[in-house]
Amino acid sequence: MTTSRIARGSAHTDAVGSTPQIEAAATAKSSAASEKSVLRAHLLAARKAITPAAKAAAEAIICRRLLNWLQQNPVASLGVYHPIRQEPDLHPAYNALAAQGVHLSLPIIRGKEAPLEFVRWTPGETLVKDAMGTSAPAHGETAHPQALLIPCLGFNAARLRLGYGGGFYDRTLAQEPRPLAIGIAYAEALAEFAGQSHDIALDLILTDA
Repeated sequence: MTTSRIARGSAHTDAVGSTPQIEAAATAKSSAASEKSVLRAHLLAARKAITPAAKAAAEAIICRRLLNWLQQNPVASLGVYHPIRQEPDLHPAYNALAAQGVHLSLPIIRGKEAPLEFVRWTPGETLVKDAMGTSAPAHGETAHPQALLIPCLGFNAARLRLGYGGGFYDRTLAQEPRPLAIGIAYAEALAEFAGQSHDIALDLILTDA
């Protein structure tokens, strides 16, 4: 899926040279961004309210479902994530997958407008902060994983993901060849929101429900 572009008209422009259609599109985009910002704040607050016991129980269920799914749909390489902001911590599953010979990798942010890059990683290896403050391997071989585990702040019935607004995973999934996209979320993260032109649906979403 690619971002749509609005063609500029040659007639009926206002004093600053923008058409009513462009202004309407900009207003709609601004409104959608504002609604998502409010929803992000709500979902972050809800996630923060999860008790340690409930969080641990949800993580155990998600780990089990992930391992079961990958047993039925094996991959040789998997891009994973290091949890932030109380995202589900799946390190027990990472340990099990590494023991099975699955090549794991973690994302590195190279720039605010760039897609993610992935670097080979083995559980237990030291992580350092990259230029954007994300925990990543200090050294490692560049990887092109077959599938990605993608943490979701929120998601909707169309399997569209709501993240933190940086667009990193959307840009990553827009590349070819496109890896299998596996969303990871708490069940309570299911929400109603409209997709935008740059949003790319995930292939499946695993939750604790």
